[in-house]
Amino acid sequence: MIKLQVIGNLGKDCVVNSVNGKNVINFSVAHTEKFRDSMGNQKDRTIWVECAYWTDKTGITPYLKKGSQVYVEGTPDVRTYQTQDGRQGAALSLRISNVQLLGSKSNGEGGNGEHSASYQVPSQGYSTASHAAVAHAEINEPLDDLPF
Repeated sequence: MIKLQVIGNLGKDCVVNSVNGKNVINFSVAHTEKFRDSMGNQKDRTIWVECAYWTDKTGITPYLKKGSQVYVEGTPDVRTYQTQDGRQGAALSLRISNVQLLGSKSNGEGGNGEHSASYQVPSQGYSTASHAAVAHAEINEPLDDLPF
């Protein structure tokens, strides 16, 4: 099994669709990293991930707004396509198994908003558990034992 974890910001508000009687929440997450090229110039590289979150509970949708920072994990898929000018393109998509709201830009603090919640798909279905952030009891490592 391959699992992909992404932290980034939503590029637009989520969209809820119904496919064969099941709900799917679609949204895109962008992650931009800064690096220096071989000449020492500062560059930005943005990677977009198209996300599909299959769930019966859509209570998270009011918080999945453009600019909101999220953590998502799930199973990746790469889709290839041909552009209008004849070039080959590729798109990274992710079937979501876990979503955590990390914040929103709506309060002007650049992603450190008050919204923080976790939604997870259990291994035996598509329903979500709506509970706030991961409980401390679920952490298996001592908090004061740093690896460095």
